[in-house]
Amino acid sequence: MSLTQAKPCPIPNIELSAVNLGAEPPRWYAAYTLPRHEKVVAEQLGLRQVETYVPLYLSARRWAERRALVQLPLFPGYVFVRISVGERIRVLNHPGVLRLVTFNGRPAPLPDHEIEQLRAALELAKAEPFPFLIPGKRVRVRSGALGGLEGTILRRKGRMRLVVSVEAIQRSIVFDLDATDLESITN
Repeated sequence: MSLTQAKPCPIPNIELSAVNLGAEPPRWYAAYTLPRHEKVVAEQLGLRQVETYVPLYLSARRWAERRALVQLPLFPGYVFVRISVGERIRVLNHPGVLRLVTFNGRPAPLPDHEIEQLRAALELAKAEPFPFLIPGKRVRVRSGALGGLEGTILRRKGRMRLVVSVEAIQRSIVFDLDATDLESITN
């Protein structure tokens, strides 16, 4: 039988979709960047149609005879990217990106609600970087703008502070809070 005489193979009409192709929906991942490249990486990935998020805070800096407020990343060395796992090459091909944060050799997705809570909290309250802490009591904010946010309690200079940690990248930030807004988390 020649190629011109071949009969068409009866294949059912299958709609190709992300589900059929095994593609995963976009999730948030932490991309580890070169030092002090977070904002540039985020901007350039945005030009490549990659959704990014770099939480920033204002910091007073002084150079010689000049002072200024500058925006610095809350999580130095990291840019959050929203991609499907199959799109990771678009991020990893950027010269400022070193790698994605992984767990057991696979990119470790961050829960969507963590990124959304972080965004919402930063719109309503000031934050600053804080060393990642393991010891301390775990608490949850009962109500208000930060309601539902969980973290570690810390007392500093007579004020109650809540340290919120992003476990996947081992980075933390701290919020000033009233102790009456907090409730203990029981395991």
